[in-house]
Amino acid sequence: MSPSSTGGPCGDPHDRDCAEVLDRVFYFIDNELADADQSEIQHHLDECGPCLQKYDLERTVKALVARSCSEHAPETLREKVLLRIRTVQVEIHETTE
Repeated sequence: MSPSSTGGPCGDPHDRDCAEVLDRVFYFIDNELADADQSEIQHHLDECGPCLQKYDLERTVKALVARSCSEHAPETLREKVLLRIRTVQVEIHETTE
C-alpha cells in the first residue's frame, strides 16, 4: 500500500495526505486557510500523532522566532556592529582599487 492510499506515515486513512498537511502547516498556524481547509487539517492533526508532533514543533519554532524578532539589540552592540561593517567596507574598497 502506498503512503497516499494510507494517508501517510501514520498508516491511518485521512481526508488529506500527511505530506499535504505538513506542507500547509504554516498557513494553518497563521489562520491563512479557508475555514473548510482549516477544519480538515485540524481533523487530521487530531487523529495523526506524527503530524501533530511536527505541527507542535513548527508552532514552537515560529513562536520563538517571533519573540526573538521583537527584541532590540542594545545600542552599544548596534554601534559595534555598524562600526565593524564600515571597517569591512573600507577594507574591501581599498583592496579593489
